[in-house]
Amino acid sequence: MTATGVPADLVTRYSRTPTGRAWLASLPERLERGLRRWDLELDAEAGPWSGFGALVVAVRRAGEPLVLKLPYPHEEAASEAVALRLWSGRGAVRLIADDGDGSLLLERLDAGRRLQEIPFPEAYAVWGAIMRRLAVPEDDRPDWAALERLDARAEHWSDELPERWERLGRPFPRWLLEEALDVCATRGTVGRRGGRDVLVHTDLHGMNVLGDLDGGFRAIDPQAAVGEAEFAVAPMLWNRLPELRRTNSADALLERCWELADAAGLDGEAARAWAVLREVENALWYAAKPGHRGELERSLWVASALCSRLLPGLPAANELKRLD
Repeated sequence: MTATGVPADLVTRYSRTPTGRAWLASLPERLERGLRRWDLELDAEAGPWSGFGALVVAVRRAGEPLVLKLPYPHEEAASEAVALRLWSGRGAVRLIADDGDGSLLLERLDAGRRLQEIPFPEAYAVWGAIMRRLAVPEDDRPDWAALERLDARAEHWSDELPERWERLGRPFPRWLLEEALDVCATRGTVGRRGGRDVLVHTDLHGMNVLGDLDGGFRAIDPQAAVGEAEFAVAPMLWNRLPELRRTNSADALLERCWELADAAGLDGEAARAWAVLREVENALWYAAKPGHRGELERSLWVASALCSRLLPGLPAANELKRLD
């Protein structure tokens, strides 16, 4: 904690750029404005906390424990309030109010109880139950129009990924790029055949599932889109890799993919395919950023393992760079 009340990890992360420093400087005024707007009192005994991109402050209103979330204004946070309204507490943290400018008033969850700490296979069941609740079919509410469509994202990647791969000096074998492009062809807007569109939390890993105050679990921090629910399996595959068994780790990752899909009532092959595409795209993103070799190796390990053709020269699963 810093003298300003902002957690030190947020200060370190966002003080590197003018935009980040401006956001940090705005937090005291934004906090005071939120307290006034919603008639809140600080709960000094519980917080503040921070996620990767937000200050989260424990508050109370008429004695009810809540949190005030002040996110950094980045693209991934733009869909959060929309998604939480559509879920309306179904499998996700309940949105009490938002100000239209990014500040969110949310129900209080147990920040000390995360799915990340629950061992497999129990974690499969918890994650799968949440996924079943989050898979809300598209309806006529206007909020849906604000969300990106996953088949359109895949169609965009079909054009973009080859150009990025060439520009970055072909950072991995062509066959792995082709595997990703095959997924674009079958899951994208043009080649897609059938499928059910639902609301998808695209970053549903163990750190984004917290215990609620009734003993259950809820999703937080949605990066939401509309499309096939199988898109959501990938983050649970690229997290917790060191926990895979030491022998035949690549096979164990495939088994994990199928177990997660089965727990959520999803198509295991579609989940595998989407995960390959997502990790190839991640690998190209990391390849373009200096100092991200560990992340690049992790993405290539996951993508090639899911193709049952593990790339040579990569670290063992238990040696891959951990996700924070």
